[in-house]
Amino acid sequence: MLQVTTGTENRVEEQVRTVVENTLYDSCFHPMRRVKKKFRGEWKEVHEKLLPGYVFITSDHIKDLYQELRHVPAFTKLLGKDSELFIPLPDHEVEWLEQIMDSPDRSMEVQLSQVSVSEDDVITILSGPLKNMEGCIRKIDLHRRIAKVEVDFMNRKTVIHLGIEMVGKME
Repeated sequence: MLQVTTGTENRVEEQVRTVVENTLYDSCFHPMRRVKKKFRGEWKEVHEKLLPGYVFITSDHIKDLYQELRHVPAFTKLLGKDSELFIPLPDHEVEWLEQIMDSPDRSMEVQLSQVSVSEDDVITILSGPLKNMEGCIRKIDLHRRIAKVEVDFMNRKTVIHLGIEMVGKME
């Protein structure tokens, strides 16, 4: 994983694709999320960075990849490196990322979760990445259409915001 200046994720990915031989890595991406935002009274779906300031690279050629990445000018530092090598994300973190980014188009984007709200204001998660994360949800903000989720990521508790879409109740 690369730590980069927030807002330069796309540029760093392009530099990796230009500078690093493509046989040294499988994918280079920064996870995105879909959220709903209200503009002029109308809800619109927008795409935002899930973890701003980070670019992920998957590879089986760690030593060679590390040497090539030293020639990419835009990143700040390599995360998880020890003696000039990457330390892979723990399996539970990889599984978590794969679970929340599981989409048919393999877009590396967290989809909206559908929730319903009953007449007595009980919230039920119907589908989406939040479906099996009930124990991690700290708050659902229906007004802003987000769920605040606490996860263990990079050896610390991190709160991320995931988008929700309300179904079954008048908006």
